Amino acid sequence: MSAPRSSLYRDEAIILRTQKLGEADRIITLLTKDHGRIRGVAKGVRRTMSKFGARLEPGSHVDIQMHIGKTFDTVTQVEALRNYGEAITDDYQRWTIASAILETSERFTAQEREPAVQEFHLVVGAMKALCDDRYDPALVLDAFLLRSLAIGGYAPSMTNCSRCEKEGPHRYFSLVGGGSVCLDCRPSASATPAVETLKLMGDLLSGDWESASASELRNRREANGLITAYLHWHLERGLRSMPMVERV
Repeated sequence: MSAPRSSLYRDEAIILRTQKLGEADRIITLLTKDHGRIRGVAKGVRRTMSKFGARLEPGSHVDIQMHIGKTFDTVTQVEALRNYGEAITDDYQRWTIASAILETSERFTAQEREPAVQEFHLVVGAMKALCDDRYDPALVLDAFLLRSLAIGGYAPSMTNCSRCEKEGPHRYFSLVGGGSVCLDCRPSASATPAVETLKLMGDLLSGDWESASASELRNRREANGLITAYLHWHLERGLRSMPMVERV
């Protein structure tokens, strides 16, 4: 006779979003390491004397225990690993970028309880980079967006033609065409970014931070425009947090 399935489970998670529920509770949307994106109820979390304190705020990296429920799982224990949100709350640019990262992650993990280990590590790494302030926050966001697209199977081509695979670099970039396209394959309304801009995008995707950090401001701005447009094309609607992101 098999042992009964436990109604409790424990996982590492990062808090993506919270919503008020009733007078004292909250619905917590979190991305976990082993269980994918899940939603749970934190009972009494809005009370002054809540045992959870500020550990269930967006951007918090936690070790969490949940009780399986019919509609929502219930948070039973939380241990803080690092509160990334609290660490950058006084920096408007980094806070808005963190909000965009968390929202993007939720959008890319549309199916609840579907394992998303790569996305989990990507979010944690991006939040850590923001808090450690080693790189330009705007570059951290663009690198995160490109890598999330890559995990989802939508990585844009930055060198060879995305349609015929002709070796590049090429002069044109197409949202519909999947990135760089040659003269023969380019659809109408293709962009014509600078070669340095496409190189920057490639550096961000591959993690060449030394080269990316040496890029010119005009190329960073152009790259961001292409990345944001490409992201919205694949998500089919824009991110609510993106217009608030402050770029220097």
